[in-house]
Amino acid sequence: MVHLCRICFRKYGNFVDNLRLYVRGGAGGMGLPRLGGHGGDGGDVWAVATKSMTLKKVKDKYPQKRFAADIGSNSSVRSLKGQRGKDAEILVPVGVTVTTDNGRILGELNAEGDRVLVAKGGHGGTFASVFLPSKGKSRQIQLDLKLIADMGLVGFPNAGKSSLLTVLSNATPQIASYPFTTLKPQIGKLMYEDHKQISVADLPGLIEGAHVNKGMGHKFLKHVERTKQLLFVVDVCGFQLASQTPFRSAFEAVQLLTKELELYKEELVSKPALLVVNKMDLPDAGHKLEELTEQLLNPEKFCHTLPDDMTPKSHMAFRHVFPVSAATGFGVDRLKGFIRESLEEEAAEATEELRQQRLQLLRQHSQ
Repeated sequence: MVHLCRICFRKYGNFVDNLRLYVRGGAGGMGLPRLGGHGGDGGDVWAVATKSMTLKKVKDKYPQKRFAADIGSNSSVRSLKGQRGKDAEILVPVGVTVTTDNGRILGELNAEGDRVLVAKGGHGGTFASVFLPSKGKSRQIQLDLKLIADMGLVGFPNAGKSSLLTVLSNATPQIASYPFTTLKPQIGKLMYEDHKQISVADLPGLIEGAHVNKGMGHKFLKHVERTKQLLFVVDVCGFQLASQTPFRSAFEAVQLLTKELELYKEELVSKPALLVVNKMDLPDAGHKLEELTEQLLNPEKFCHTLPDDMTPKSHMAFRHVFPVSAATGFGVDRLKGFIRESLEEEAAEATEELRQQRLQLLRQHSQ
């Protein structure tokens, strides 16, 4: 039996998930020609993952957004080998990808202490360079944060994600009957009585066309990449984004969400996923749920209701479908327990797969 304590969520005020910086490695020091002295190399600039850091803190602490390493010391009679310049470190949050302005990835920082070289220092002057030093590398870099969480909530506007968070936690997200009430990510911990913790990210709502950067676009989708599992949330009675857009049933909402993930990055569709069917307190919800269940068992049979370009190539294989009502609390406790069970099952499967791979390697070596 799963015993739950409570679930705490923290909303990111003034959330910053990308930042552009100027970085410059230190120039080398001069060599000493008459004694063949070697100038010190310039310092390097590194991005270093630190758990307590956020991109907003970086932005606030360094408003000029410029980082430069120290220059190398000149060679002298007292010190023929000049001292190397001091490195500069940019402390960044875990989950940051560092890219150049042209999109080339310099590295990813996925664990505390990970380091990425972003600007190399120049060489000190030597005989080979006629004792003249070289300048350090300078460039603009992009820091792009992708939230790391165990579970990521996925849903169109008005699916009831914010209401669901209210009954799962002590969070008080903005709730209203209009789109985009969640404009900034929320991330928190499901805390259980045995001290087990599970991180959950509630992310801005998708709309059709998000993969091509409509609506919240990539601002949402990039965060889905770092979650272990997905928690789809749909309105059992369907939704209509605006009066000029078509009405979508719950089944169509699932397929459109899947399509948006697939178009952004196809491997996202293979992530383990749970489906929450919300608003079960509404009239005729039971009949709508039966209809949705049948459609999910045979998705190919019912996808004709969507245009071809909105039909996913692969369909989500949900580990479980949970009917809930955020308004009444129906089904919420059961959902809480299964979130933990699903993550623990996945962890056990991964461990067993690794064990089998190691056994296979041992058998190959012993033959």
